[in-house]
Amino acid sequence: MLRAAAPFLRPQRGARPGPGPEPPAGGRPPPGEQRARAVAAGAARARSAAAAAPEERRRRVAPLAAAPPAEAGEEPLLRGIFEISKRSCDVVLSARRLRWSPILPESPTGFQNRPKSLKVFVNPSSHKREATHVYYEQVAPLFKLADIKTDVTVTEYEGHALSVLKECELQAFDGVVCVGGDGSVSEVAHGLLLKAQIDAGKDTDYIPTPVKAPVPLGVIPAGTANILAHTLYGIKHAVTATLHIVMGHIQPVDVCTFSTPSKLLRFGFSAMFGFGARTLALAEKHRWMPSNQRKDFAFIKTLADLKPEECELSFLPLHIPQEDSHENDRKKKEKIKKKGSKDQWHKIQGHFLNVSIMAIPCLCSMAPRGLAPNTRLNNGSMALIVVQNTSRTEFIKHLKRYTSIKNQFNFPFVETYTVQEVKVQPRLKSGFDAKENTYLNAASAEGNYPWNIDGDLMKEASEVHVRVHPQLINLYGVNTDDLECSQTTCNCI
Repeated sequence: MLRAAAPFLRPQRGARPGPGPEPPAGGRPPPGEQRARAVAAGAARARSAAAAAPEERRRRVAPLAAAPPAEAGEEPLLRGIFEISKRSCDVVLSARRLRWSPILPESPTGFQNRPKSLKVFVNPSSHKREATHVYYEQVAPLFKLADIKTDVTVTEYEGHALSVLKECELQAFDGVVCVGGDGSVSEVAHGLLLKAQIDAGKDTDYIPTPVKAPVPLGVIPAGTANILAHTLYGIKHAVTATLHIVMGHIQPVDVCTFSTPSKLLRFGFSAMFGFGARTLALAEKHRWMPSNQRKDFAFIKTLADLKPEECELSFLPLHIPQEDSHENDRKKKEKIKKKGSKDQWHKIQGHFLNVSIMAIPCLCSMAPRGLAPNTRLNNGSMALIVVQNTSRTEFIKHLKRYTSIKNQFNFPFVETYTVQEVKVQPRLKSGFDAKENTYLNAASAEGNYPWNIDGDLMKEASEVHVRVHPQLINLYGVNTDDLECSQTTCNCI
């Protein structure tokens, strides 16, 4: 019946709730009045039916909360919430009339971190150049419905977001949002944290204890892998990510600093040296190819020319046992404890196919358990995963394990450690074979080795020092581990 009455629930501007005016004397009531009387007649019949119904039906249709003031003996028959003059109102249908009163407060309560103003960066070149469409078709309408003001910058070149953030007055915003892939998010996160150090008067060449980012960062996935989005939301879905931002769900996350002995290189969440970095370097050289073809080509070509990196790894272990760590990781930590004190650095030197350093689990569609399932978003540690030189066949078996639920580290040539700091010192090769891939070895020959930091390419010749800084930034999202462990129920009214 409320659906039938819905067309009459928009009173004229300035009109007061209550019964309509009397029909003109000596004339036929206007059509609107006829329909109103028909509704009232139907309500009267409903009242008669309710009087004859069992007491249980009376309890079911009775209001559950305080209704708008009514005259004595006027029993509400039906009740619901409708929009009247762009305001949410409590509407009650009785035998004599329809009456309504505004619901206060209009805005939901309990979401203390809900943003009211956001700085948004959109990378139009991400993946299939779909970021602009994703933002304006899926994200912006939700921000508008939530009454969130936005200042949008569509980036025009690599480093554009970083340059804007350095000059941005962040106190004017409640958060920063990036619409793009992993590389775009990495640039914005780096810029946000770098801006915090500048505002705090820190020396940006050497930051042993960086200050926390002043506002949260939101990630709208519009790239290829979208590792950070998968880790925060459990899925690559722009609307899901947007709703977490709208509702103000905040998750503190650990961040790494990558630096040389003389300067800070950048902030980041994860890094790969070796196979993962060389694959990215080759893909970046072939930007003219479509995104998926470029990445597949780079992966296959690098795998065909698989070569180990000679380097020295120094790391400072973290001696905090984790309940869900893998058996291999547990044995490695026990082995380290026997060697010396917790502040003692340990060294490994040799030929490695890949070295991964990750402060977050790095979930994605190709690795549902994560590239580094031993770590968490904010447990103050990094996962150091070392793949020693082995045959191409065994290395491929290791890579395939990432797509399954099996332990990808259960190989004799794979070692994992839980660490606080890592130093990677490449050893420069000499006498390259002319038959080897010239591009992949060009960087090494020049003394510049590629690094893959959050899907962004960085080249560095000297030692790289990686430190983890607990909960250095807040991201809009949740801890997917908590979602998997919790048993939630839905109460629908």
